Amino acid sequence: MRISELAARSGASAHALRHYEKLGLITAERSAGGYREFGDSVVREVIFIVMGRRIGFSLKEIGEWLPAYRSGRLTAEQMIDALQERIDQIDAQIAQQRVQRGQLVEHIAWFRKRAQKARTALESPSATPWPSTRKRPR
Repeated sequence: MRISELAARSGASAHALRHYEKLGLITAERSAGGYREFGDSVVREVIFIVMGRRIGFSLKEIGEWLPAYRSGRLTAEQMIDALQERIDQIDAQIAQQRVQRGQLVEHIAWFRKRAQKARTALESPSATPWPSTRKRPR
C-alpha cells in the first residue's frame, strides 16, 4: 500500500510516516516509479507507534519495543510494567507542577501586597513619594 493509504488506515500523517521510516521504525519497499510501498503488517506497527506516542512514550522507547512487538514476544506483563512506569513519571510531573503552582500563588500574593503598600504610600498625606521641589536653605 502507498503512504496515503497507510496514513488513512493507521491515523498517522504521511509526514509522521516518513519520519518513522527515516528513524528506521518502519520500512517500505520502493515501486518501479519510486513510490513507497508498505506491507499490510506495517499498519499494525504504526498503530502501535501512534498509541505509544499518544500516551507519552518517546520514539526511542517505542523503537526499543518494536522488535519484540513485531515478533509477538512483547508480553502483556512487559507492557503493564512500562505503562505503570509511565504513570509514575506522570505522577512525579504532577507533584512537581503542584509545587510550582504553589510558588506562583505565593509570588502573586507577594506582588499584590507590594502593590497595595505602594498604593497606600501614595494615598497617605504624610508620605511623599517624590523629592520636594522646594529649595532648601543653605
